[in-house]
Amino acid sequence: MAKVYVFLANGFEDIEALAPVDILRRGGVEVKTVSISDDLMVESAHGVGVKADALFDEIDDFSDADVLMLPGGMPGAANLNAHEGLGKVLLKHFEEGKRIGAICAAPMVLGSLGIVNGRRATCYPGFEKFLTGAEYTNELVTVDGNITTGKGPAASFMYGFRILSQLTSEAKAEEVKNGMLINELIAMH
Repeated sequence: MAKVYVFLANGFEDIEALAPVDILRRGGVEVKTVSISDDLMVESAHGVGVKADALFDEIDDFSDADVLMLPGGMPGAANLNAHEGLGKVLLKHFEEGKRIGAICAAPMVLGSLGIVNGRRATCYPGFEKFLTGAEYTNELVTVDGNITTGKGPAASFMYGFRILSQLTSEAKAEEVKNGMLINELIAMH
């Protein structure tokens, strides 16, 4: 079974964290939410308290992860960006060729680490200046090799499904989409 860690910092964007977690778990992926603070309770950008599965400092090794994911939101993304331990984990994961996902403001973390240098990436409008060395696509979801980025809250579902398809299959992602009635929503648009 594939495994994903989703890192939560105070001020994270609710839907960008929880929609992908929901989608991945429905698709049979093991997902662990990880608080980067010293408290399991993490407060979203909109004041919703979420209890993480684990504290960052309690996990010695993230090498069992298939994907490391960063939700956006402010000041959540800035808090992720300021966490040195997380930066080291992301760089190691990237250097090993493993997958990383970041959405909205969180691709700024990848920009500051040099992870998107020479790659295509998207992010929330106005944050492209933090994508150091990247080609900004302005797409809802952009995949470049092992890096998947999402534009913002409205992209949360498509971002989650894209990562699910990477870890399982397109068929599994379609099955979960159908079960969640997402294809009906898309058809209405």
